[in-house]
Amino acid sequence: MGLQQTFWGYRRDNGRVGVRNHVIILPVDDLSNAASEAVANNIKGTLALPHPYGRLQFGADLELHFRTLIGTGANPNVAAVVVIGIEPGWTQRVVDGIAATGKPVSGFWIEQNGDINTIAAASRAAKEYVQYASEIQRTEHPITDLWVSTKCGESDTTSGCGANPTVGNAFDKLYAAGTTLLFGETSEITGGEHLVAKRAATPEIGAQFLKTWNAYNDFIVANKTNDLSDSQPTKGNIAGGLTTIEEKALGNIQKIGKQCNVDGVLEPAESPNGPGLWFMDSSSAAAEMVTLAAAGGFVVHFFPTGQGNVIGNPIIPVIKLAANPRTVRTMREHIDYDCSGLLQREINLDQAGDQLLDVLFRTVNGRLTDAEALGHREFVLTKLYRSA
Repeated sequence: MGLQQTFWGYRRDNGRVGVRNHVIILPVDDLSNAASEAVANNIKGTLALPHPYGRLQFGADLELHFRTLIGTGANPNVAAVVVIGIEPGWTQRVVDGIAATGKPVSGFWIEQNGDINTIAAASRAAKEYVQYASEIQRTEHPITDLWVSTKCGESDTTSGCGANPTVGNAFDKLYAAGTTLLFGETSEITGGEHLVAKRAATPEIGAQFLKTWNAYNDFIVANKTNDLSDSQPTKGNIAGGLTTIEEKALGNIQKIGKQCNVDGVLEPAESPNGPGLWFMDSSSAAAEMVTLAAAGGFVVHFFPTGQGNVIGNPIIPVIKLAANPRTVRTMREHIDYDCSGLLQREINLDQAGDQLLDVLFRTVNGRLTDAEALGHREFVLTKLYRSA
């Protein structure tokens, strides 16, 4: 079965192609959540993205906050954005960052205006944006315009033997076709970091990856308690038969396939500057990592799970797959692709990868994922340290 060479999506002014057409109401800070949600309630077809941060952050933590918000609004799956903040300065910074993509964006602030006036003005803008977005049509685009990310969750023994290699097989085929791919989960590579470094396209990239991994690992070691058994591996991982982070890591890195090189290393929420497979320094927490991938510009996500995970995202479709027949049976409404036949020797790995790619193309062409249909919109910002 040959890989499809085109898909149907929305070409944006900056040349990127999205697979969804959202109008989002984006709060800059926690104080603006209520107004943002009120606008989304007023104007059907919009989506508010409430979150708990944005006040008294500073330094690298503040820069990551802005990079994530701007990247979220700039994502090609977003047609237009209404930004609401408590004050004009930071609000305008987010507006200006999103405006650089050429898409419609407006900013509103609550100080000296109050909630009611802000909600009214922002609702008028949102109404115009929804009508604007409703007229945008899908057009056909080459597969090289597709950006795909991956992260696994609630891994068990079937993850490294089934679901993760299925993603790896699909990634090998997408990589050969010239797409842009992403993986991350820095702490979950522990014990297999040397294997990832060997896959680097150049010695310099390998060294940059190891520097990034070491910095994350050093922070964990400096702040951990007697062990990380409540966190890495998680209780779900342990229940699923994984006893060490090394076992988890060796299964985790199956997602990058056998043929892909690691072509670059990204900061959290940073966008790549070319095709290939990129590593993003990122949390292993599901909603955080998917949020960072979306902020980096990725438009669809593979999420293999062992014990079962219900993760979704507001702006990018999350395709969940599992090789554990019990998980497929007990959490069927969450699993977009059942690859349990791989471990039962009903299909081989190449067939599993092809079947996952079929689900991918159906999804990017418009079919809703289980998480989208069930209303899972987990949007979780990564915070680096305490606020001032």
